[in-house]
Amino acid sequence: MLKQISETKKWTAEYEEARQKTDDLRVLFEFFEAGEGSGEEVMTSYRVAEKAIDKLEFRKMLSKEEDRLSAIVNINSGAGGTESQDWAEMLMRMYLRWAERNSYKTNVLDIQDGDGAGIKSASIEVEGEYAFGNLKGENGVHRLVRLSPFDANHKRHTSFASVYTYPVIDENIQIEINPADLSWDTFRSSGPGGQNVNKVESAVRVRHAPSGLVVECQETRSQGQNREKALTMLKSQLYEIELRKKREKLQEMESTKKKIEWGSQIRSYVFHPYKMVKDLRTGVETSNVQLVMDGDIDDFIKAFLIEFA
Repeated sequence: MLKQISETKKWTAEYEEARQKTDDLRVLFEFFEAGEGSGEEVMTSYRVAEKAIDKLEFRKMLSKEEDRLSAIVNINSGAGGTESQDWAEMLMRMYLRWAERNSYKTNVLDIQDGDGAGIKSASIEVEGEYAFGNLKGENGVHRLVRLSPFDANHKRHTSFASVYTYPVIDENIQIEINPADLSWDTFRSSGPGGQNVNKVESAVRVRHAPSGLVVECQETRSQGQNREKALTMLKSQLYEIELRKKREKLQEMESTKKKIEWGSQIRSYVFHPYKMVKDLRTGVETSNVQLVMDGDIDDFIKAFLIEFA
């Protein structure tokens, strides 16, 4: 109840802000038409009002119950060994930088180092309001084309990595799991963290028999804390599966809407022979690949939400 009240207050506050800014613009424009004030003042007020309205419209696009939740981002390298593993690590850095840009807290829950470079897989928690709503469109295969730094002949290579994002459930969402359906394993952490972590079997792996899901967590030195986090991750994945089933049913009923293929290639990152990052679903593209790899992916996120949310 308190969260609903808080959410309603935010909606009201942002609506009032947008209304006030548009009223200010209207007054300034009337003065300008009467020969008072400057066009520069009007344009400044226009940009402020436009930003407030955009903010309100963006919140409206994130109106589903699960959109407000934190997110877990799973990244897996594709076939191709070191090339794809390096690409997976680049994607992990991109999402960590995006989270930093947007004042989200991040935790690396699990990471499997690559063979010599990069990572085989990683699970990152992005903690904060609307993290999942923003990142839900990142699901799918990300393709990289570049001159390989691992090829002695410096040839062009194509690499793939997949991204899977799901919401972190909170106390208001109840997911029932039969303990008899779970099997637990413990193992030594494979990542950095000092000798303590690597000598003690603090990392955990849980298997859920009915769904076949397997979750690993090695975030902390405490096996108990890792078990608790792994169980939360499992519940979150089960919740996302149910949400996906609902989306698929809705898409069947609304056959006129463009279908979202969650498991297909969604974005292409070309570093050579030219520079371009292009979203294959929305057509949004940019030649500033370095800015994108530094976490500036908001244009892609917004375009996806406008078209599919």
